[in-house]
Amino acid sequence: MDFSKVKLVVSDMDGTLLNPNHEVSARFFDLFKQFKENNIHFVAASGRQYHSIIDKLDPIKNEISVIAENGGFMRHDNVMEVLLKLTSDEIKVCVEKLRTIEGAYIVLCGKKGAYIESRNDDFISKFTEYYTSYELVEDLTKVEDDEFLKIAVFHFESSEKDVLPQIDAITKDLQVTVSGQNWLDISHKEANKGYALTMLQNKLGIKVDETLVFGDYNNDLQMLELAYFSYAMANAHPDVKKVARFETKSNSDEGVETIIEKLLVSKVG
Repeated sequence: MDFSKVKLVVSDMDGTLLNPNHEVSARFFDLFKQFKENNIHFVAASGRQYHSIIDKLDPIKNEISVIAENGGFMRHDNVMEVLLKLTSDEIKVCVEKLRTIEGAYIVLCGKKGAYIESRNDDFISKFTEYYTSYELVEDLTKVEDDEFLKIAVFHFESSEKDVLPQIDAITKDLQVTVSGQNWLDISHKEANKGYALTMLQNKLGIKVDETLVFGDYNNDLQMLELAYFSYAMANAHPDVKKVARFETKSNSDEGVETIIEKLLVSKVG
């Protein structure tokens, strides 16, 4: 594989760069030290909130770009931008419907932080792995003084089977993405990781054949299509494996690091 043209490496976080313990490996941080000297820019692209992504990548946070909230938010060159947001009416309709779905836990995702109204301890212990900046409120429809990027929905069994079919009628003009076994995201109709990545490629003047992308779930589909070097993890959703041009090992076997190592060797060669 000839990686010599690659200038942009983009990775999803959960199920991709993060191992099953939700950690970034020491091997990745070691490899990253060679990025700048090889003219490679790194982007972390996730459904997670910005604060949580930065928490995981703290040692390199000032040297990378971040696409958060499935493309609703981007930080590049120390400029933070809310790209696409939900209206208060859209939030009200969605929250009121989601409250009627058994086992659905709602997260309102804002620029400043996340907001929840559930006090369920089991949910909160799962939720806090993905959201480091949050507030417990009485009523999500009454939260003000923030810009809202998406509504995330958690279900302990399956977001795809137990939530998705029940919200079809209220989300026809919105983007609904199954972002994990337990998570589903409702966003502005244009919002996805690919929307933000296209903006970033344009800012940097980087082409599709100079871009390498790693992903594992349906919220990665659009950005995988923006890279010639598109990699599905071995643990990826079948939809992702159909779209990706190549496959690497699973996140538990450091599939991202394996390809990055080959990329860096190719650059030296």
